[in-house]
Amino acid sequence: MTRDDIEAKLREFLIELFEVSPNDISESALLSEDLDLDSIDAVDLILKLQEFTGRKVSSEQFRTVRTVGDVIDQVHALLSQAA
Repeated sequence: MTRDDIEAKLREFLIELFEVSPNDISESALLSEDLDLDSIDAVDLILKLQEFTGRKVSSEQFRTVRTVGDVIDQVHALLSQAA
């Protein structure tokens, strides 16, 4: 799966689950400051990503995640390890 595929799916999740405006979503967008996601939203996003990837996503892997690009990188790395 490419980074573009992951970005498209993440964009879909952010719009559907958290009602984020598509115009606000960019790789540099900060999850908490720009997209207004809180810690509960982060847990929901991790659960959705687990469902999407079929892989366990640990909260430790996401401790350093701050931007949309960070999420894409983490999911891409997770899927690359699985391959």
